Amino acid sequence: MRAIELEIFNKLFSAVAEEMGIVLRRSSFSPNIRERCDFSCAIFDFKGELVAQASHIPVHLGAMPETMKEVLPRFDWKPGDIIITNDPFCGGTHLPDITLIKPVFLENKLAFFLITRAHHADIGGKFAGSMAVSTHIDEEGIRIEPTYLFKEENLEESFFNNLLKKLRNPQERQGDFKAQIASLIRGEKRLQEMHQKYGLEKLFNMAEALKNYSQKAMENLLEKVPKGSYEFTDYLDDDGCGIEDIPIHVKVSFRNKKVVVDFRKSASQVKGCVNAPRAVTQAAVYYVFLCLLNTLGEYPFNQGCFRPIEILTEKGTIVDAVYPAAVAAGNVETSQRIVDTLLGALSQALPELIPAASCGSMNNIAIGNDNFAYYETIGGGMGARPGKDGLSGVHTHMTNTLNTPIEALEHEYPMLIERYSLRKGSGGKGKYKGGEGLIREYKFLCDVTVTLLTERRKYAPYGLQEGEAGSKGENWFIKKSGEKMQLAGKVNLKVSLGDKLLILTPGGGGLGKNL
Repeated sequence: MRAIELEIFNKLFSAVAEEMGIVLRRSSFSPNIRERCDFSCAIFDFKGELVAQASHIPVHLGAMPETMKEVLPRFDWKPGDIIITNDPFCGGTHLPDITLIKPVFLENKLAFFLITRAHHADIGGKFAGSMAVSTHIDEEGIRIEPTYLFKEENLEESFFNNLLKKLRNPQERQGDFKAQIASLIRGEKRLQEMHQKYGLEKLFNMAEALKNYSQKAMENLLEKVPKGSYEFTDYLDDDGCGIEDIPIHVKVSFRNKKVVVDFRKSASQVKGCVNAPRAVTQAAVYYVFLCLLNTLGEYPFNQGCFRPIEILTEKGTIVDAVYPAAVAAGNVETSQRIVDTLLGALSQALPELIPAASCGSMNNIAIGNDNFAYYETIGGGMGARPGKDGLSGVHTHMTNTLNTPIEALEHEYPMLIERYSLRKGSGGKGKYKGGEGLIREYKFLCDVTVTLLTERRKYAPYGLQEGEAGSKGENWFIKKSGEKMQLAGKVNLKVSLGDKLLILTPGGGGLGKNL
């Protein structure tokens, strides 16, 4: 089979997922999806193996194989079905990330699955935005075990209407659901067109060939890494509920064409919401190794890439949480620390490739009341890279979203952004400098609740090769009277008309000695 043919079909499959994302973005209601692009789309084959993905969110995409592993055997799939789930203990990430799965039948055979996962601005949690400091999964919102949204093209109206009634701003939620459904329908149409042109056998053969090709590429990468084991420990600041200095430990062992990534010495799951389901941990590991693979050239990202990677976790730990653990921040914050920990270990084996630590936090903020719910993440500094400074004010690693434009936020919600700028001097010094963090100041035009889930407020993003650490983040509450107080990294609070919130995000670490 010629390499050019593989590349053509890789682009064809990937283009389907990319177009699904375009449809989802352009037809969505919420700024979180429309502006920040907090969604992901992918194609799986009838065996539940990843065939192609769009260039969307790493923590979404890397968890999808675990979702398919859990969901596929539960249903007698029929044309027109759409399954909905957000269950973190069934291959999900956290409750706001709602996944829709549609089977595609060709020649009366189950041929592919289309998946879209989008972060909804509210899922009925205790606090608006459903990203609160919490201690039990039930406080975080409605947990949807895999179930039918559509059964043979018929909407499960009772289920859907009851779900919407439990969510804040149900009109916006409904609009985002319809956007996800539209993206699945578009993906199905494009696969049907591919089938008409190439036939089912050809599509199956090319999907399998692409996976095998990617597996060999990953094996070639792993062979180039010096054999041995490399260990590293990094820490979460706290869980928001009194537990501090939470260790994540990894041991990475390279053995011929395989790598074993062992997290079993990490902390036990905690009371607060920084627990990560295993699917999130898998996503973080896959992301790191896909980044490494990209250093060798452009290869298809699919299930084949993951076959040589073995991930070891212990159930009931911070990286493999079990019910009833709170997990809202595990997806967004702990995933980032897992990446930092793994990169720290790999920096010992591949110092010429590995960057210093980036911002290390998605700097989550959820705002709302009975009338609206808003959620966004804020970028920070990228860690310095071998041969280059880090970028400033960007989202890094497990988030691949955009920063929400001020105009979009102020148009939709009762708040003003009084300051939005780079945080000068926050990047770590070194031969190559870390990127700068951001400053974002909110002024509230009505009474609301605010939740912050942030990290790197205690442990700074590390530098490498004698480079300096990036600046730690800071959160400040400014009352209408002018009184100013520093906030913890994770907090729920009530604010009043005229109050302000000031967020200073971390800078990236520096790389190399500053001569």
